[in-house]
Amino acid sequence: MPEPGAGDLLLRVRACGVCRTDLHVAEGDLPVHLPGVTPGHEIVGEVAAAGPGCLHRPGDRVGAAWLRGTCGSCAYCRRGAENLCPASAYTGWDAHGGYAEYALARDAYVYDLPPGRSDVEIAPLLCAGIIGYRALRRSALPPGGRLGIWGFGGSAHLAAQVAMAEGAAVHVFTRAPAARALALELGAASAGGSFDPAPEPLDSAIVFAPAGELVPAALERLDRGGTLALAGIHLTDVPPLNYARHLFEERQVRSVTANTRADGQEFLRLAGRLPLRVATVTYPLEEAGRALGDLAADRVNGAAVLVPG
Repeated sequence: MPEPGAGDLLLRVRACGVCRTDLHVAEGDLPVHLPGVTPGHEIVGEVAAAGPGCLHRPGDRVGAAWLRGTCGSCAYCRRGAENLCPASAYTGWDAHGGYAEYALARDAYVYDLPPGRSDVEIAPLLCAGIIGYRALRRSALPPGGRLGIWGFGGSAHLAAQVAMAEGAAVHVFTRAPAARALALELGAASAGGSFDPAPEPLDSAIVFAPAGELVPAALERLDRGGTLALAGIHLTDVPPLNYARHLFEERQVRSVTANTRADGQEFLRLAGRLPLRVATVTYPLEEAGRALGDLAADRVNGAAVLVPG
């Protein structure tokens, strides 16, 4: 049982989402920061104990997410880009995460959660939702624009709903038939295979799948002046791009690196207002390995969530 120090909260884990980043850590796609680290960074927890200097108290329900801490004093932090802080630390990568019955979190980096949603529903919002929201904003989607989404897992199905609520036409490209069906059920204008033609030129695109070969496909389907956002922390190598086909006419590519706390707060306020449908598949905590295996094999339609017994 970890002991909370100054500024720490000890959380009794009520639910923890299973993110593709956890899979990248487990499979070695991302370098190990803490040997033997416990994954999990979509934690809905009840404060069991609070260290000195904490604002949250025992009994509070809070969310702990990917961003665990920053220095607060570097040039990036000072200008509001704390996601780029060189000293940033991450839950389930630099410190033990939520695939456990208890976890430590920094009081200054947890979120107050919107009411009216269950622990299982909220867990995917804490990374899939927040990162999807940042990716949507990075894609520079204009009002009433046309958005293409590649991959349709936990993050994509939430970002798509936000875009549609804001008036966008969303076109989904994914290899999984069940994911295409979910996209249409949620209101997507179309859903096809990863390399299918787009029904119309796209103003913006987001690649959620960690497959570099999707980058040229997405760029080819962008209209003039379109923007592609790459939402993952890990991406396989991107094939060579042809300037005329992929980048000319002011098409651009943007990466997404973690998120700021402001992103999380803004998205969670939005999630409290919008009728977002959170598609989840639950697993007992002791079956975390099976959950990761199902995610790797595209057997999870929506977001996987671990629930401690």
